[in-house]
Amino acid sequence: MTDFFNQFSRRKFILTAGASAGAVFLKGCLGNPPASITGKSVEAQPAAQPVANLTPDQTPETTTVKLGYIPIVEAAPLIIAKEKGFFAKYGMTNVDLAKQASWGAARDNVEIGSAGGGIDGGQWQMPMPHLISEGLITKGNKKIPMYVLCQLVTHGNAIAIANKHLGKGISLQLTGAKSLFTKLKSSTPFTAAFTFPHVNQDLWIRYWLAAGGLDPDADVKLLTVPAAQTVANMKTGTMDAFSTGDPWPNRLVKDKIGFMAALTAEIWKNHPEEYFAMKGEWVDKNPKATKAILKGIMAAQQWLDNFDNRKEASQILGSRNYFNLPAEILIEPFQGKYDMGDGRKIDDKSMAAYYWKDEKGSVSYPYKSHDLWFITENVRWGFLPKDYLTKAKALIDKVNREDIWKEAAKEAGIAAADIPTSTSRGVEEFFDGVKFDPEKPEEYLRSLKIKKVSV
Repeated sequence: MTDFFNQFSRRKFILTAGASAGAVFLKGCLGNPPASITGKSVEAQPAAQPVANLTPDQTPETTTVKLGYIPIVEAAPLIIAKEKGFFAKYGMTNVDLAKQASWGAARDNVEIGSAGGGIDGGQWQMPMPHLISEGLITKGNKKIPMYVLCQLVTHGNAIAIANKHLGKGISLQLTGAKSLFTKLKSSTPFTAAFTFPHVNQDLWIRYWLAAGGLDPDADVKLLTVPAAQTVANMKTGTMDAFSTGDPWPNRLVKDKIGFMAALTAEIWKNHPEEYFAMKGEWVDKNPKATKAILKGIMAAQQWLDNFDNRKEASQILGSRNYFNLPAEILIEPFQGKYDMGDGRKIDDKSMAAYYWKDEKGSVSYPYKSHDLWFITENVRWGFLPKDYLTKAKALIDKVNREDIWKEAAKEAGIAAADIPTSTSRGVEEFFDGVKFDPEKPEEYLRSLKIKKVSV
């Protein structure tokens, strides 16, 4: 098993290290924002919020923290919490948001921590915090305890396809396109990219392909590319598809480079997306500061879920300091309006990104049942050994600190009705009719036709 993990770690380190280097090079080409933002931004000055009446038991141990983010809509709560003064409201007056060149760079930076020039935590795909905690994707397999503290968003992702495949049957349902993939396989395989292996955006495209009867490890070529490199790679024709977050899929459509085959909101309505997690040692040392950060994020999430605020949010996120693109690229998806680029148009607010609450209840609360799905999918594709199905509960209990979320919510005066009483959201259903019962992960795996694990 040690050999398995070492091979896993080395292989993924090599993949993401190369991707990180490419992202650094492309920063200048694509006009991405500076790597670190300290103090006030140029376009958006932090708004003054009434300072919370902090009691001694709620006053942060430190006002300083460095958080990493990737320029996709999942980062919005962190950016809005800083720019609208929600962090400062709860005493966190020196929050440094550091743009990460790639997920591999974020992983490397949390390993060294802010004291070494890295980060204390930030935005993560799942189950990166669990894999880092287990030492499965760190250098030297070093175990670095991480705590999952809240979910940042639901929805806001899509699978984008190069325009050369328009009209060839590639959509949410892939039944009519299987012959295309078979034909390409014998010459130049259909090449699809995601932003980091074995996590959200890899898992979304794998689920979509497998539901359509395609084996993602045999029928297509999968590779890792940073999100901000999407446009460049699609323009050069080196990729057929990309799984990533807004604003990049919509940018591809607007630039007439590609179309969207499916929104992740169509694949799994109200699905868990990216999360906020921090190094365990930082949280253990600064429990009051941790809750202050969470309270700032919660306030930002509630502000974001007021759709009247989303034009302003688009302007803040699109500014030079953050995404560095026209706000118009963000505004329509933020309202649930998607021009899919293939003639299909969606105008449905329930398909938009949500940050605080969705149709199924809390978005911000980190349900342990969702952690289990991400781990189960890793077992499905052979990324984790089968025994992780039995080890998962203990691992999730160690990494998922929903108890801290609840404490912060109560201190912030969140209504009891908005604080979940169960760590499970219950049975989940996907677009192909498959159901995931967190009480029976093995049964879920048995129901899947295409997988790498024998159950």
